[in-house]
Amino acid sequence: MDFSLLIDLRASANSFLSKYEPLALFLTAFLTLFVGRVLQSFLHVVHEKGFKQTIIGFSMSTIKLIPGVNSYIEAEKQKVVDKMQSGVKSKREGWRKELPSAGLGATVIETMKEEKAKDVVWQGKCSGTVYIAGSESEGHFSLINEACSMFAHTNPLHLDVFQSVARFEAEVVAMTAALLGNKEKASGGQVCGNMTSGGTESILLAVKSSRDYMKNKKGITRPEMIIPESAHSAYDKAAQYFNVKLWRVPVNKEFQADVKAIRRYINKNTILIVGSAPGFPHGIIDPIEELGELASSYGICLHVDLCLGGFVLPFARKLGYPIPPFDFSVQGVTSISVDVHKYGLAPKGTSVVLYRNHEIRKHQFVAVTEWSGGLYVSPTIAGSRPGGLIAGAWAAMMSLGQEGYLENTKAIMEVSKSIQKGIKEITELSIIGRPDMTIVAFGSDVLDIFEVNDILSSKGWHLNALQKPNSIHICVTLQHVSVVDDFLQDLRESVQTVKANPGPISGGLAPIYGAAGKMPDRGMVSELLVNYMDSTC
Repeated sequence: MDFSLLIDLRASANSFLSKYEPLALFLTAFLTLFVGRVLQSFLHVVHEKGFKQTIIGFSMSTIKLIPGVNSYIEAEKQKVVDKMQSGVKSKREGWRKELPSAGLGATVIETMKEEKAKDVVWQGKCSGTVYIAGSESEGHFSLINEACSMFAHTNPLHLDVFQSVARFEAEVVAMTAALLGNKEKASGGQVCGNMTSGGTESILLAVKSSRDYMKNKKGITRPEMIIPESAHSAYDKAAQYFNVKLWRVPVNKEFQADVKAIRRYINKNTILIVGSAPGFPHGIIDPIEELGELASSYGICLHVDLCLGGFVLPFARKLGYPIPPFDFSVQGVTSISVDVHKYGLAPKGTSVVLYRNHEIRKHQFVAVTEWSGGLYVSPTIAGSRPGGLIAGAWAAMMSLGQEGYLENTKAIMEVSKSIQKGIKEITELSIIGRPDMTIVAFGSDVLDIFEVNDILSSKGWHLNALQKPNSIHICVTLQHVSVVDDFLQDLRESVQTVKANPGPISGGLAPIYGAAGKMPDRGMVSELLVNYMDSTC
């Protein structure tokens, strides 16, 4: 056999490899690095969204590259958006788009009365929304209106001018802190805080303060927070606003925050974990004591969302209801949000954010020293704030006192128990978890609960639709004390109507929630919501 050809080929190959070896090594290293980065990015997305959602998202992105497919998907999405906003566009057609050439003067009040008359009849039939009712509601409304009107011109940004409003805010904060364990807390200085425009701003500020506090304390520059999936959507907003990585963890079988699952997500970048008392969806209190122990052991912050429970749970506990620890008396709780405009019966736009001590709260403030307009410092997201609302909140709290809140709490807790009992007697329905307060969520294994909700809506009731699992809830207020029997009767009739005639009614929420629940690509659901909001604002 002649090996000369093989020898020549081998020599040529060696010569080629010798000449281009640096290039070959570079290409090998580049491909290794590229594949590694791609794999790393893929694994990160899988860890963040889950394997199923990652594959679905990749598949949808790929499918959209096919000519004509993306335009078809957009057209179908628009159909859903149009259904969601049915009737909205026609109502907007007559809306004013510019100032009148001549001012209308005092006649605008008559126009406003006409518009108000077109609002939904909400008295007694809304879940949450309006918390004031009863024989004394007119007097309470009048008191709040007078207080707001008296201080409508004030702005607490100017502390030196409006000293009265500064006092009202300080006292609202102090009175709220006294309800939520300021005296009983183990250590850490005086509880402090500020009033805000609502629960969302209170939560935003708590996240921002926790982020900056943990950066100062631990040097964390890539902050992450961990919340149960039942936690309010305000945390998602805070994560986007303040560039905080958000981990949303499934709840346990009791629909509470799963402490063990949360522990698994804690790492060196964790700044904050969250609990609710109670959670908005199901009215269930998270295990705050266990979360406090977890936060303390890792040296991280714990925020408790008491927006709904802050003006109920302290009084329910005094009335003898079995309320677990939930406030600053729990070691490890660093901040709390509580809405005065809910069960505090204050005017809309009033909430409080509280901190265990001043060292944490200082990170909430923004101070500017290099502005040509002068030295500037602001405690909350808003600069100018409506002093009238602060005065209204102070008036509400002072007029009711502890006796008033105890009386109100007794009434709504009793109604909540009556509603739970009535729902349990409807065999087609089941209550979600074990409600601790005044929110009762319920679903069905045999009926489309959203169809039941649509029938209730046709009867004038306005409840909240939930998901994971599909359910609806009623947030009990003083409005419901006199109509609880009417609600249960209408609920029984709605269930029987759907049972006899299954199928969504025209214009209801069932088709929308049903479609959203069946969409595997949650990114597409998000796009639908954004498109809907963009078309209605």
